[in-house]
Amino acid sequence: MVELTVWSPAKINLHLEVLGLRPDGFHELAMVMQTIDLLDALELESSADAAITLECDRPGLPTDGSNLIVKAAELLRLRSGLPELGARIRLRKRIPVGAGLAGGSSNAAAALVGLNALWGLGLGDGDLHALAARLGSDVPFCLAGGTQLCFGRGERLEPLLPGASSSLAVLLIKHPAASVSTPWAYGRFRDLRGRSYLSGEEAFERRREALRRGPLLQALPQPGPLPTLRNDLQAVVEPEVASVREGLALLRGLPGSLAVAMSGSGPSLFALFAGQPRALAAQALLAEDLGAAGFESWVCGFRASGVMLEP
Repeated sequence: MVELTVWSPAKINLHLEVLGLRPDGFHELAMVMQTIDLLDALELESSADAAITLECDRPGLPTDGSNLIVKAAELLRLRSGLPELGARIRLRKRIPVGAGLAGGSSNAAAALVGLNALWGLGLGDGDLHALAARLGSDVPFCLAGGTQLCFGRGERLEPLLPGASSSLAVLLIKHPAASVSTPWAYGRFRDLRGRSYLSGEEAFERRREALRRGPLLQALPQPGPLPTLRNDLQAVVEPEVASVREGLALLRGLPGSLAVAMSGSGPSLFALFAGQPRALAAQALLAEDLGAAGFESWVCGFRASGVMLEP
């Protein structure tokens, strides 16, 4: 019997800038991330056998200890100091896997929120954020959601005004056979652009402030045109991945789109429109070409929050 359901939304990157290397070996990033209403669902029930089990309706997705959901559950149980806690978790998967949409990170965030409630632990937002940062760079954002500036590895969040871009809609496409390794994308970017990396906190902060005051954040709350979206990884992925090149060409040819970009390290691609009717019309206009090229597509709205317990 399902005791709790947690909704787990995807994200897109409205800005992804690689600033340089951090002392810990990770890249220092300056990003704007946005939650969208493409949702997975985690169904949770308590277990009396101190076991944490995961089932998924997507064949081939690992459900053992390598899955971030299981890692999140084990980390939360360890934090609780109650080794007798157990749970049965079922994942209903709609977000494409390995798509640059933070589906796995969002699922981990949903596990933290859901099991915190299921087990009655009463951990606050700060505690959950700290656990999320240990699980992965995107997990803290997926907890909070909405429209956020994300710095550091992605775990340092600065929320933007509620309601920013709430009227925008997304036409999202992905070829199901395409995949991009995130470590490869960052490594390739470093090989090609590493000589131009910034160095030191002062230089990083100047770029953060430029983003805070830049044209994208000025334009987002307003109806109308958007500046060209920046994704530094797109510059290295697009030449190497045929489906990314083909998909971007299809989206760039659409009338009425406000901006076109790749999300994260890809290979998911999106176009933004002023409202869902225009995004749906664009999807219909492209339907034949998308089908011929083998792409899947979704029309999504922007969400003002991240993972959410079903009322």
